[in-house]
Amino acid sequence: MVRIRPIKPADDPPLATIIRTSLKSYGLDIPGTAYFDKELDHLSDFYDKSAQREYFVAVNEVDTVLGGAGIAEFDIANQVAELQKLYLTEAARGQHLSYRLLDTAVGFAKGAGYKTIYLETHHSLVEAIHLYQDYGFSDLGHPLNNGEHSSMDKFFVLNL
Repeated sequence: MVRIRPIKPADDPPLATIIRTSLKSYGLDIPGTAYFDKELDHLSDFYDKSAQREYFVAVNEVDTVLGGAGIAEFDIANQVAELQKLYLTEAARGQHLSYRLLDTAVGFAKGAGYKTIYLETHHSLVEAIHLYQDYGFSDLGHPLNNGEHSSMDKFFVLNL
């Protein structure tokens, strides 16, 4: 039985490994991706610093981390949040956990008062792009406010 819960400090090492392993498997262990984000090794601290942020973790029955997804402020003045670091272990893929994580993250974003969710991804992440489009995200065609990850080349928004 997989459940979704907020991140805890003990989740930081496995999440950093999941994210880096996923990016590396697509050849995206390069500058301008989440692979080198300074907060990656301490995600719980980053998401704990503001009530406008939250990271959700998918765990199995023995609390093993299978992946996660986060929401954080992107453009507060325009009520835009960013969907961040949606990654799963290879073994956890194909079980609709990404949809469950998205449901939880979008619910948080709505509750936090955001009107739009923005995300950056890469054209090689075909499964992720399919997920976002299937979920209702629209292709923006360009980064919003000069996005943070310069190697990303696909940009999506979801109006809440």
